[in-house]
Amino acid sequence: MSQKENGKLRLHRIDEYRGFVLINMIIYHAIWDLVYIFGVNWQWYKSDIGFYWQQWICWSFILVSGFCWQMGSHPLKRGLMVYGGGVIISIVTMIAMPSSRVMFGILTLLGSSMILMIPLDLLCKKVQPIAGAVISFALFLFTYPVNRGYLGFGEEKILELPVEWYANGFTTYLGFDEVGFYSTDYFSIIPWFFLFVTGYFLYGVVFKRTPKCGIENCPVVLFLQRTCCPTLGWIGRRSLLIYMLHQPVVYAVLYVWNILSA
Repeated sequence: MSQKENGKLRLHRIDEYRGFVLINMIIYHAIWDLVYIFGVNWQWYKSDIGFYWQQWICWSFILVSGFCWQMGSHPLKRGLMVYGGGVIISIVTMIAMPSSRVMFGILTLLGSSMILMIPLDLLCKKVQPIAGAVISFALFLFTYPVNRGYLGFGEEKILELPVEWYANGFTTYLGFDEVGFYSTDYFSIIPWFFLFVTGYFLYGVVFKRTPKCGIENCPVVLFLQRTCCPTLGWIGRRSLLIYMLHQPVVYAVLYVWNILSA
């Protein structure tokens, strides 16, 4: 199966995986509304189970976005569209739901990462994909605690960061969140951009030509080209629009349900 769109390989299973993750995200957000807005007492959601579910969702979106960066055209346009979607969500939530506002959310991070990769692309192309993926992921893990004021691995503190760095809105955007900052969906440039770059290099790992295996004959590529659930692929290809619309729709449905069940 060698299916192409606009002269480029279409990796249907990437679309389908994105669609599957998007459905999980919608369910996760619906449960968030039930627990934190409508008062449903589901303690499991606040436990490690809920945390790891949430992390799998966001890790998947960021890795897939980085992986697909080299597959599309007009990265600046795409980045600005996604970033603009994040700005719209921030404005709407600040006006309509200030107690559940979204500042520097996942769309802001993805749009910023797409734009940042434009000047970094030429530099990253000089790095071996496997080495780049390993180094980027290590940097992600090392900087993961930056929002808690230090660098290290897990609870192991290697370097305490100056309190003065956590100063204002711009430092919060970077990862050094100021005192009093609150957002129900916060993804700063550090550490998450490094996970995006990991996905970027994973694309190079998959599509690296070898003497024995050209791109279109690579078993991994052939696997990713096949489709197993076209419906999920359709959802995955429209992830931005669905993401923008899902929360008000979910909230409206739950609001009506809450009134009818009262």
